[in-house]
Amino acid sequence: MARIRRALISVTDKTGVVDFARELAGLGVEILSTGGTAQALRQGGVPVIEVSEFTGFPEMLEGRVKTLHPRVHAGILFRRDKADHGEQMARHGLEPIDLVAVNLYAFEATVARPGVTLEDAIENIDIGGPALLRAAAKNYSAVTVVVDPADYPSIIKEMKAEEGATRLETRFGLAKKVYALTHAYDGAITKYLAGV
Repeated sequence: MARIRRALISVTDKTGVVDFARELAGLGVEILSTGGTAQALRQGGVPVIEVSEFTGFPEMLEGRVKTLHPRVHAGILFRRDKADHGEQMARHGLEPIDLVAVNLYAFEATVARPGVTLEDAIENIDIGGPALLRAAAKNYSAVTVVVDPADYPSIIKEMKAEEGATRLETRFGLAKKVYALTHAYDGAITKYLAGV
């Protein structure tokens, strides 16, 4: 069981995120973040590294491209049990990301508003969030993925009990929540677009 050393936190729903990040930082976890989440964490006194600083590539296209970068996705998808993965990571100067806390743009709330336009609906389809979540869930053997703020306290409690790590069964349970969420999210988009 490996200790969590680096977390990527990028959330639309900021419920409890400052306290969660503060606890992570207190456990020695480096925090990567983006945009409004990074600002909220900084205001809460949490040390943060912007993802753009981590990747060496700026956020662009009005925030459409923030985390869609090989440095981020390699860090998440890197198989810690494969020597060739470790060699490739080292060769390219890449570093692992051990925890991903992401929730998605509120697509359903957007399309429920009276008079919402197709353009507004399309702009509220999250691209980077599902990609991060699915990558982290796929690599649940090494990566803790969090989509629900209600899980923050139990994750911190477990990390304190497990010397900064989470248990495999916990990571698997959290990964299953990811696929349920992304399935429902894609379903909501499909349903909306079918009615346009």
